[in-house]
Amino acid sequence: MIIDCDVHQTINNGKELIPYLPEPWKSEVAKHGLRTITSGIMEWDGGFRMDSTPPSGGLAGTDPEFMKEQLLDKYNYAYAILTGGALYQITGMPDPDYAAAMCSAYNDHTIENWLPKDKRFKTVIWVPHQDPQAAAREIDRLGDHPDVVMVWFSALSRIPFGNRFYHPIYEAAQRKGLPIGVHTGYPGAMYAQASPTAAGVARTYLEWHCCAPQTYMAHLVSLIMEGVFVKYPNLKFLLVEGGFDWLPHLMWRMDERYKALRQQAPWLKRLPSEYVYDHVRFTTQPMSAPGNEEHMLQIFNMMDAENMLMFASDYPHWDFDDPDVLPKKLSETARRKILHDNAAEFLNLK
Repeated sequence: MIIDCDVHQTINNGKELIPYLPEPWKSEVAKHGLRTITSGIMEWDGGFRMDSTPPSGGLAGTDPEFMKEQLLDKYNYAYAILTGGALYQITGMPDPDYAAAMCSAYNDHTIENWLPKDKRFKTVIWVPHQDPQAAAREIDRLGDHPDVVMVWFSALSRIPFGNRFYHPIYEAAQRKGLPIGVHTGYPGAMYAQASPTAAGVARTYLEWHCCAPQTYMAHLVSLIMEGVFVKYPNLKFLLVEGGFDWLPHLMWRMDERYKALRQQAPWLKRLPSEYVYDHVRFTTQPMSAPGNEEHMLQIFNMMDAENMLMFASDYPHWDFDDPDVLPKKLSETARRKILHDNAAEFLNLK
């Protein structure tokens, strides 16, 4: 049995959200459609699998029955975590009221139109992290729903996630016993980030996609060094679609620098890597493909992957990974943990 931690259901157009929106956004979307953020980046090559368009028509990821046939049934899924497909630019929007309204509408749309279709569907709570108080209210509104398993937002941000600005979100998530999932941002919204790569704004989607792990590295260092997991000892994070093979290097670097500069993080009581192991998990997708599989197995050993990784397919996107993506020489115990057990424990799924 498999638990997939990143399955993108979506909507065909913004009009599907109109029944779930209050005014004035109901009238705005009816007249103008959804707001967008673009920056001149051609990203259409990073679209959907060629075979993921439903026979009934519409966009990939809009038909629950086709998704069940092409994904859940084919690979014997225990659960598919629905992580959305239309809001990945929302946390970069400058209007927090609009963002909050859209997150609530999208959450309600998913609960009404997807969860009843199959008991294997679970969902996340999209929140507007640019307004932590509004985000906390949304967590309190839906955090007790039996099919909600995570709080969710994209990595689009001008403030690193360790900053105390976000503490209302973390307090609410811990109060409801929900981990926080962070997904890569929206390439067309690059300018909505402080810097989408360490060198600035990339020219192409290809360049941005190669550099996506840099954003995760910066957010993770911020979370650890700013003491988020000291203040919120029950809080957990899942970093999605940002890779994981960079983790051993980053943990070694954090531990080494902390030993010499610990006066700048006096709240830490243990090595940074220990907080990572206790509070943070990573998804498999996208898996790197070194020419020698032994090299990937070495990284797995370095980071204790059998306890740190959770499977994700990224369906229905172009870089979809099926469960066979794991190294062939991986032990059956490690394979079972990554494909199912780690997520079952992390997300409190039976």
